[in-house]
Amino acid sequence: MKFTLSWLKDHLETDAPISRIVEAMTAAGLEVEHVDDPTAKLAVFSVAKIVEAVQHPNADRLRVCQVDTVDGRKEIVCGAPNARAGLTTIYAPLGAYVPGSGITLEARPVRGVVSNGMLCSARELEVAGDSDGILELSDDLAVGTPAAVVFGADPVVDFEVTPNRPDWLGVDGIARDLAATGIGRFKTETIEPVPGRFPCPIKVTLSAPDACPVFAGRLIRGVKNGPSPEWLQTRLRAIGLRPISVLVDVTNYLAYDRDRPLHVYDAAKIAGGVLDVRLAETGESLLALDGKTYPLTPEMTVIADASGVIDLGGVMGGASTGVSEDTTDVFLEAAWFDPIRTAQTGRDLSLFSDAQYRFARGVDPGFIVPGLELATRLIVELCGGEPSLPVLEGRLPPDPKPLVFDPAAVEGLTGLKVERARIVDILKALGFAVEDGPVLRVQAPSWRRDVEGSADLVEEVARIEGLAALPSTPLPDAAPRINGVVTPRQGRVRAARHALASLGYAETIGWSFTSRRWAVLFGGGSEALVLANPIAAELDCMRPSALPGLIQAAGRNAARGLPDCALFEVGPVFAGDRPQDQRTTVAALLAPHTPRNWGQGAEDDVYALKGHAMALLEELGAPIGSLQVVQGSAASWWHPGRSARIQLGPKTVLAEFGALHPAVLKAMDVEGPIYAFEAWIEAIPEPKRAGGKARAPLSLSALMPLSRDFAFVVDRAKPAGDLVRAALGADKALITEARVFDVYEGAGVPEGSKSVAIEVLVQPRDKTLADAEIEALSAKVVAAVEKATGSKLRV
Repeated sequence: MKFTLSWLKDHLETDAPISRIVEAMTAAGLEVEHVDDPTAKLAVFSVAKIVEAVQHPNADRLRVCQVDTVDGRKEIVCGAPNARAGLTTIYAPLGAYVPGSGITLEARPVRGVVSNGMLCSARELEVAGDSDGILELSDDLAVGTPAAVVFGADPVVDFEVTPNRPDWLGVDGIARDLAATGIGRFKTETIEPVPGRFPCPIKVTLSAPDACPVFAGRLIRGVKNGPSPEWLQTRLRAIGLRPISVLVDVTNYLAYDRDRPLHVYDAAKIAGGVLDVRLAETGESLLALDGKTYPLTPEMTVIADASGVIDLGGVMGGASTGVSEDTTDVFLEAAWFDPIRTAQTGRDLSLFSDAQYRFARGVDPGFIVPGLELATRLIVELCGGEPSLPVLEGRLPPDPKPLVFDPAAVEGLTGLKVERARIVDILKALGFAVEDGPVLRVQAPSWRRDVEGSADLVEEVARIEGLAALPSTPLPDAAPRINGVVTPRQGRVRAARHALASLGYAETIGWSFTSRRWAVLFGGGSEALVLANPIAAELDCMRPSALPGLIQAAGRNAARGLPDCALFEVGPVFAGDRPQDQRTTVAALLAPHTPRNWGQGAEDDVYALKGHAMALLEELGAPIGSLQVVQGSAASWWHPGRSARIQLGPKTVLAEFGALHPAVLKAMDVEGPIYAFEAWIEAIPEPKRAGGKARAPLSLSALMPLSRDFAFVVDRAKPAGDLVRAALGADKALITEARVFDVYEGAGVPEGSKSVAIEVLVQPRDKTLADAEIEALSAKVVAAVEKATGSKLRV
């Protein structure tokens, strides 16, 4: 939203400079983004008169001028063809920065004659005017008159309007809030009705009162359209609008001056003499004033005559009834359109006009009739003509409900001590009606529908009184938490990131939602998790897994020539819409696409991925010795023969890993193979807390470790991890590690069985083990493995 200082002063009586006004706006909550102050740019320039102009002795196209300036008489060399004695122009002293040429003036000889300043053109000052020579001004101007005064330089303020304050979209609304801060006096004027001379021949019907509850209008006949007066064009140009014609410019002016969008129709082009405000029908379209044709849907508000749709209500008028220089009779519209429907129409059509911007935020319904009268008066003054009686159809939305307000709530919520009389004055200055009593009865004005409760009134008092006056109270000292400030879950999230990054994975940060199509593939997509207002069509459902986002990222990398990637993400996933349905996932993905090589086949990464998953779980504190790797129970998006679960039992699943199902990859248009795992932090049991803060003593042995190898014949379906766990449990004091180093099927091994060879690492503690002790330990390992897995030692 932009406005000029002079425009603001139409509604605010103040002598405050623009800098003070900007400070007051910021203090009152109006976020100023930029101020363009041409008065500062023109501060060093002033009016001067040329007393004498003679030919330069060393140049045919230069003149040496004697000039009366604010600094006295100066000799200035000038190359302008119109430099002559008696001319009133603009003078720039030495040291001045000339904005149009980008130079700073210095005392330099010009063909042997020193120029003590500069006489300026319109281009050099960046003002309107003829730039073929220096400026020619009125002889009535006194020497030394500031250039800013001559050109009527007007600062322009650009600020951000918050969605809950549509009244700030009018300059009068800004002036009202500034007056409440005490920087000036708000100018109010009574808008007198313009008498109608005849009944309005155009009828209005409201077929969709929910979309347009009230519609006002009147005919003005005998108008003369043409260019707007200079003051109106200047104001529109200052805020970035292009003047079109006086009829259109009046509506644009009032949209910014009073936040009252209006529209004018060429009455001669309205077919049938009836305007019907209704919803669009399927298949209808509108050729709008911007020259584009927009397809309409039954959710959009339109205004139609006998020929069809001629206006998109609250958004943009149609070309068929647009005014032109030949227009003599106009129908002036002032209506109130439903904000939600208007906002959705703009989004659906990607059509965002000044009117749509205002109606979508909710304009003042109480200013419909006064806005119509004010526009009528301006049109009659500037274009002539005589108005009809106004037409008013429908009912205005009811005013906001009165609020009961206890002034003590101001101090209770903010700490500000504000006198009761001051609170009443602030609310009245902002347009609220206040009835005093034991408590205040406050009626919000029609333009402040954002005020819904006592806290809103406290906010109004606080921002006008000044948030800088809020008392500062130090927070009470809080004893440090015994176990630190990081929760176990937060600590595990950090540990997971560090662990996977150290394994060579790159972290991604994805959305917490995905396409519903992808969600269904990964066990989600229920109606409860579909978003009512998604930020994009392909992000319309809360994600049940982080894998869809990782798969899409791998696909985008492959499409850009980087098919070999390792990615991970830590974040929330959702199984339902209840708080307990949210979990924290750690998902990692490998997309191996090794170069073709005649000497070897493609490497299978599923075992490497399993190792990474186990390393992650160990880092997060999972009881590795008790974990079970179970095949055939993983979810449907995993390859059935190349995936498994890692669990503590059927009801405690810590992770799933393996190759992703080719059908899932095909549905997502991503080339495989892709391997992944997904673990859930909440499923990992938290370790028991130690009795104190001291760490367990470091236990190192000075004795050499030794290893023994065992080969067991076991059923082919038995996981090798079961043998490892059984071996580790044979003697927890001496056995520190066990691992599989060979799996064999073939001659010498019964059909349906396999030979699994494991290495057991033994670490003596107190003494070197004798042969008999080693043999006894080996027997314990064999017995433990055979009992736990039903295997037999291979001999």
